[in-house]
Amino acid sequence: MTNRLELAGVISKAPVHRQSPAGIPHCHFVLEHRSTQLEANLPRQVYCRLPVVVSGQGSTQQTHDLALGSHIKVSGFLAYQTSRQGEGKLVLHADHIIDI
Repeated sequence: MTNRLELAGVISKAPVHRQSPAGIPHCHFVLEHRSTQLEANLPRQVYCRLPVVVSGQGSTQQTHDLALGSHIKVSGFLAYQTSRQGEGKLVLHADHIIDI
């Protein structure tokens, strides 16, 4: 089954670098996307905010220069996460980031 997403946008919540109890580095931030897309041959204004996490030893290099307001394109897979409070959300687990 395919689960791949590519999304371009601006970092709207500053990257936070953490390490799991197992010693795995993680970087969390929020990506904001705005564009015009065609739907039923009509233009539609699209807006979304999506939490992004980058994990693993390579994540430190990929996320070192990220900052609030950075314009980037990320690709990865979507996963559903439930917080300790029981709130669920989709999170993009990025494995590739490029500046745009």
